[in-house]
Amino acid sequence: MEYQDLGVVPIISAQANSTPLGGCTLSEGVIAAMGTAARRHVDQRQLWRAAGEFLSEVTGSEDAVPVIGAAAGMVIAVAACVAGTDPLRVGSLPDPGDRPNEIVLQKGHSISYGGAAIGQMIAMGGGRPVEVGAVNSTASSLVASALNPRAAALVYVTSHTHAVHRKGVSIEEIVAIGKEHGVPVIVDAAGESDLRRWVSRGADLVIYSGPKMLGGPTAGFICGRADLVAACRAQYDGIARPMKVGKENLMGLLQAVREYVAVPEEERAAVQQVRMSKLAARLDQLPGVSAEVVQDDSGRLIYRVLLNIDPELTGWNPVDLDRELRAGAPSIYLRDFKLHLGQLEIDPRALSDDGEEAVARRLEEMLMAGAARTDAAMATR
Repeated sequence: MEYQDLGVVPIISAQANSTPLGGCTLSEGVIAAMGTAARRHVDQRQLWRAAGEFLSEVTGSEDAVPVIGAAAGMVIAVAACVAGTDPLRVGSLPDPGDRPNEIVLQKGHSISYGGAAIGQMIAMGGGRPVEVGAVNSTASSLVASALNPRAAALVYVTSHTHAVHRKGVSIEEIVAIGKEHGVPVIVDAAGESDLRRWVSRGADLVIYSGPKMLGGPTAGFICGRADLVAACRAQYDGIARPMKVGKENLMGLLQAVREYVAVPEEERAAVQQVRMSKLAARLDQLPGVSAEVVQDDSGRLIYRVLLNIDPELTGWNPVDLDRELRAGAPSIYLRDFKLHLGQLEIDPRALSDDGEEAVARRLEEMLMAGAARTDAAMATR
């Protein structure tokens, strides 16, 4: 069965990998690993232990545990900090009983997971979110003052796309405050490319998503301190039960991680730059279009094509162009985070060579046709 059999239009994603667009496309190696896993039974607990050992070695952490995604990872990490490994407390969640359960985070880090608020994920794990500071500014003293005896954890969200970091409290400060008060630090690093950075900076639990950067299926993992990871694992006898990862997705995730760490980040970035430079040069020739290669605003080694589109010359308002691209077959999604500035971006991370060519051709067809309509209208005046 294929998407078309259900009347569903396939999508070419130039937005990168995102949950609303189905995560990511998988390599042949990942698909093969999932297929092999699907043909055999296995002791799930033994598999999870072995997966944790593999992931801890890759991340430089003491231990790791699989999760179904970053949002589930937040629920489980919070539950681990609230209930620990005590079976009675694990079984009582999301009611924390008399346990400390305040989870402190900067207001600018109060993100949503595709529409589900991080505060709700914290609450599902038995926590009570305590937001400090303002959206555009938080002082470290405010974070420290929020750590009373009811505090169970600090949360830090790395995403520069969704969380506010300008004038916020850095991870180094958060870790220092956490250590001073004996409160563990949970880092949501769902889309981060460096699998060792956050553990090495002193975070106690770090959450990664499989599809976001790693090229994995719907899955992820938590790594960090051995005692807290053990507490994360204990939650699978409680609230994490409906969030379990099947053997197929888990083996696909492990294969994706193996493939990911085999290629240095700088090498991936160099390939991106070459691809996007060629694409930018091609699209820059279109009338009314300015195309250039830009690096991710956060400084990550991600390179995209930034499109500035002149409505008067192309006949296309960027908002309408984006809408029409999505309405086509196949549907094409460009990165729209700068659409309010009249700009669209092409992100290469989820684009195959065929997908990139399809995006370029569709843009050429639509923009050339729009320019021709504009010229014809001008000629009749």
